[in-house]
Amino acid sequence: MAIKQKNSKEVIELLRRMWLIRAFEEKVSALYAERQIVGLLHLGIGQEAVAVGALSLLRDDDLVYGGHRSHGHAIAKGADINKLMAEIAGRATGYCGGKGGSMHIVAKECGFITATGVVGGTIPLALGAAFAAKERKKGQLAVVFFGDGAGQSGPFHESLNIASLWQLPVIFVCENNGYAEFTPLSAHTKIERLAQHAKTYGIPADTVDGNDLFAVRAVMSKAVDKCRAGNGPIFVECLTHRMRGHYEGDPAKYRELSQLAEWQKKDPIARVARALKSQKALTDKELAAMESEAQALADKAATFSLSSPWPAEIEVDSQVYATAS
Repeated sequence: MAIKQKNSKEVIELLRRMWLIRAFEEKVSALYAERQIVGLLHLGIGQEAVAVGALSLLRDDDLVYGGHRSHGHAIAKGADINKLMAEIAGRATGYCGGKGGSMHIVAKECGFITATGVVGGTIPLALGAAFAAKERKKGQLAVVFFGDGAGQSGPFHESLNIASLWQLPVIFVCENNGYAEFTPLSAHTKIERLAQHAKTYGIPADTVDGNDLFAVRAVMSKAVDKCRAGNGPIFVECLTHRMRGHYEGDPAKYRELSQLAEWQKKDPIARVARALKSQKALTDKELAAMESEAQALADKAATFSLSSPWPAEIEVDSQVYATAS
C-alpha cells in the first residue's frame, strides 16, 4: 500500500476522517451502554474505508443516500457531528429535531439527503435525484449505499433496470459485509457477488476490497468520472465486515470468533496508519495524537447532545404531512 509523497497530506486527512467516524461510533456505543441513548443502533465500525474512500471524491453538490447503518456516510460527506449525535440522542438540536434518530439522518446542507431503516429503501430515491441531476446538466450525481441484504428486494432490481434504461448518473455502492442482519449471504442467495446483478442489467460493475481505502478510491474515482461524463450508472461492490453485531447489543452468535479475528487484522484504519508510518509520513506519536483528537471531538459532541433540550411536546406533529384524498 505505497503512498506517493505528494499524496501523503491527502491520505492523512482521509485517515483523520476515518478516525473521527470510528471515535464517534465508539462514543455512541458507550452512551448506549450507559442508557443515555436508547433505541436501535446499527454501527459501521470496521467499514470506514468505504464511506471515506467513496465520498471523499464527490463534489459538495453531489447527493448521497444511506441506509440503516449510515453514521459514517453522513460524517464522510461533511455532517456536523454535534447535530448528528444530538439526533441520535433524540434531542431538539439534532438534524431532525430529535425525531428521526439513528436510522433517519438528514444533513441537507452537505448533500446527505436521507437514510432509512427500510432495507434498500433509499435506492429508488437516489434514482429520482439522479434523474433531476441529468435534467440540470451540471455534472451532478447521486450515490446510494446499501447492504447485501438489499440485493434480494424488488426495488433493488427495479432501480437497476430503470437506471440502466435511462442512463442515470447514479453510483450504487453495495457494502457487502456478508450478512443480511443475522443471515449469511450464502443462505439467502445463490449469487456470490452482488455485482453480478448489475451486469445482468448492463451496468458496469466492480468488486473491490472494501477495507482498503486506496482500492475503494481507485474504483470510485473511475466511477465518478464516468458518471459525470454522462456514462452512468455504475455499480461498486465493497467487500467489508462490521466488527459489531447487526445492532448494538446483538450477541452475534451466528458469527465465528475466528472470522471476526481475521477481519480485525484487516482493520481499514490500521492499514492506512501502517502505510503512512512505513512511508515515514507519520510517527507513532502523531498517529496517537490523531486518535486522541478524534476522541476529544466525539466527547465534545456527546456533551453537546446530552446537554441539549428534548423536543417540546408542541413539536410532536410539526413535521408530519398529509394530503387530502
